[in-house]
Amino acid sequence: MPMTPEMRRGIDAIRDYLYGGGYPDPLSNAEQLAFLFFFCLVEGIDADNVVQAEERGQPYTSLFAGDWTLRNPLNAPAKGVAAIPKDRFRWSVWARGMNGETLVRFVRDEVFPFFAEVTATVGAGFMAQARLAIDEPTVLTQVVGLINGLGLERADADTKGDLFEHVLRQIKQAGELGQFRTPRHIIRAIVAMVDPRIGETVYDPAAGTAGFLVAAYDHIRLANSSPAGVVTAEVDGKPLARGAGDRLSDRQWQHLRTATFFGNDVDPKMVSLATMNLFLRGLPDVRIHRRNVLTTTLDRAERAARHLPLDGFDAVLANPPFSGKVDRDRIVDDVKIGTTTATELLFLKYMMDSLKPGGRAGIVVPEGVLFGSTGAHKELRRLLLETCRLDAVLSLPGGVFQPYSGVKTSVLIFTKGARTERVLFLHADADGYKLDANHDTPIEADDLPGLVAAFQDRDEGWARWRARDEAAPWPEKWWFAEAEALRGADNNLSASRWRPQAHEQVEHRDPLELLDELKAIETEIAEEIDALMDRLREGAT
Repeated sequence: MPMTPEMRRGIDAIRDYLYGGGYPDPLSNAEQLAFLFFFCLVEGIDADNVVQAEERGQPYTSLFAGDWTLRNPLNAPAKGVAAIPKDRFRWSVWARGMNGETLVRFVRDEVFPFFAEVTATVGAGFMAQARLAIDEPTVLTQVVGLINGLGLERADADTKGDLFEHVLRQIKQAGELGQFRTPRHIIRAIVAMVDPRIGETVYDPAAGTAGFLVAAYDHIRLANSSPAGVVTAEVDGKPLARGAGDRLSDRQWQHLRTATFFGNDVDPKMVSLATMNLFLRGLPDVRIHRRNVLTTTLDRAERAARHLPLDGFDAVLANPPFSGKVDRDRIVDDVKIGTTTATELLFLKYMMDSLKPGGRAGIVVPEGVLFGSTGAHKELRRLLLETCRLDAVLSLPGGVFQPYSGVKTSVLIFTKGARTERVLFLHADADGYKLDANHDTPIEADDLPGLVAAFQDRDEGWARWRARDEAAPWPEKWWFAEAEALRGADNNLSASRWRPQAHEQVEHRDPLELLDELKAIETEIAEEIDALMDRLREGAT
């Protein structure tokens, strides 16, 4: 059963009820709702696992088999009873049979510890520190009742994931931790260009809620589905094709679920949310580690102990934090680039190094990375063009990260281990959603599908570009620049810098593009001043 508008409205009603019930923090509410949805949905996942194991003749022990030693004697069904069947931890049992203070006590003292134990070997124990925060009896009773009214027991794995994503979306709409959630249609466009394939490894070192990893999983399944295994669902107001992956062998499914996806994040809440998101999608064995890759490094033995690829990843997909800073003395040598402490530069250096030879990357970067004039900016772009083949730069419309950030961004698509000869520039004016303060209203105008197709046919596009009449207007929203020209301009990678101009055209650039560049330059100047002040302070001491 696909996600319905009624389900969306039901989730929004729960969120509004929490806010009115004295729980105003959107991130905390999203996390708590995520846990409750997880408790609800995991019962169906467990039942599916039981059926699949029986069909394949494989052993499987239900999560709800056996007995549980009670943590709080007040939760005992009778005096002197110290344990209860784990079957009572099914949502269909406790969430429909308890209310008030009894419900709060059971969820707080038994349900959370039970699932912390169940998930101890999943996602690095992502529920180890989880606690019930909705502890007002009336509010928790009402929230559980509203969840019961959504009919989630009829949802398939993709619908469960969509429901969970809708909960996570509230973080963005409330303006909290926006850097952790990239719009999913932008992610899907990037994944389509990088094209991760079955048998490859996929990595996001700043995973947030695991949007890139989920999209890569969906992409691989769709690419390995028969026509009968493909369905179209509505997601965020747009049709989306999904595949069952019915052409994958059992061995390929095993690799997909256990040895394909890898990720890190510095925020323990994001680690929990990402792991739950993957679990509900059918990826319980993917481990999102809590780690800051800019301040810690892993040697070969440590990577082996964590079951990480020893020689790099096939695909890196990420939207790393923008405009952050790391203490200079904490930055590991591996990621240093000049004297910069800017996270967007350090992350890009790290991700270039994380690819195996021939590996591909799709990385979101703030516009300033493309033309910044500091030594670190110039050196990073030089390394990118000399040690990688920069396949494309996708310029995204200003406002795609609203409502929490108006920063102008682009996407770098590159392949490790080959020198850049030419770069395809792709310019999107529209992304299928109204570019207003909320950026969530679907519209017809959408350049992304055409630009993704242009990227996929870039060899044919290069031939067409070379054969063009340079005196005539260029009709497309894509164009090329050769590496020799780039190197003669400090490797400036701004799409607007290389936009073709017909001879008869007056070369006036879009004022909005100029303002975006001015904002990026202003940010860069502020960063340089901060760095200079830091060096002066260090010299004074």
